[in-house]
Amino acid sequence: MDKAAIADRPVSPSLNRLWLPGALCLLLLGLVTVSLSLGKYPVSVYEILLFFRQQVTGAAALGPERYDLLRNILWEIRAPRIAAAVLIGAALSTSGAAFQSMFINPLVSPGLLGVLPGASFGAALGMLLSRGWFGVQFCCFAGGLLAVGIAIGIARLYRGDRLLMLILGGIISGSLFTSLLSIVKYLADPYDTLPAIVYWLMGGLSMTDSHTVLWISIPVLSGIAGLLLMARYLNVLSMGDEEARSLGVNVSLIRFWLIFFATVISALTVVVGGLIGWVGLIIPHIGRMLVGPDNRTLLPVSALLGALYLVLVDDVSRLLLDIEIPLGIITALIGIPFFILVLKNARKGWG
Repeated sequence: MDKAAIADRPVSPSLNRLWLPGALCLLLLGLVTVSLSLGKYPVSVYEILLFFRQQVTGAAALGPERYDLLRNILWEIRAPRIAAAVLIGAALSTSGAAFQSMFINPLVSPGLLGVLPGASFGAALGMLLSRGWFGVQFCCFAGGLLAVGIAIGIARLYRGDRLLMLILGGIISGSLFTSLLSIVKYLADPYDTLPAIVYWLMGGLSMTDSHTVLWISIPVLSGIAGLLLMARYLNVLSMGDEEARSLGVNVSLIRFWLIFFATVISALTVVVGGLIGWVGLIIPHIGRMLVGPDNRTLLPVSALLGALYLVLVDDVSRLLLDIEIPLGIITALIGIPFFILVLKNARKGWG
């Protein structure tokens, strides 16, 4: 059968389980509701439903004092970090799935081109220069974009396999910014700035507020939407560059936009939550096990699975101990054994 027809043909409901995204949406809604009820100050799910009913209809379902208390707990504290977990989980998983398909490599993660070390260096530099929280976020985002720009620039300097050159450029760029991060940590005040940098690099959502969530939501959702709209082209690119060109695809242009969308949303996740690793590596594999390699189904399923996963991890982070456990620690403890299983089964193929 013609490979172009394979890339464009409708997805079979029986094979790719089109019902799964809808079921995952309902599951995510339920998990978010339960997560809102969890914390040091317990709130029943019934009270949460009454609160939102009063928010929507204006009907006085709760007393004034209780309503004000729940508004502070739910709206100001819990909802922003849960929303951030949804956005970060979806962004990392979608970008990871896109990179794995684009580079035709199941072991690729969103940090392949150096965006995560670059963003980490930018944030640490912002803290060292005491630029305030907004300045730290700006430096973080700029550092991530700069790192990817350097990786692409290095790849363009040499002829050869473009995917291989991008990977090598990402390794060089990531190593560079990891070294620069070490310099910043060495120069930081060991009693003030250095602990803040180290804690931030472990990943977490304790500093998240509604303003941060609002300003990142539009670019993150736009980037995810951009990747979803390019899913058909990802299917073609996963056949290889020569096949894609023979089908009339502008490989360089499509790859540029895929890298752009994936880089922007990955950098924004570091801006909000610090370094939260392994999500973009392991979740796409779970999605591929459920719906197969077709990116038209894989990308949305990966986004929803990533959102579910990180909300659940954040719940564990908040509730497991009296102190909050950094998210990066939990995701690493889960991701490492899963990665070992992936390596064990890699020889069997991943499509």
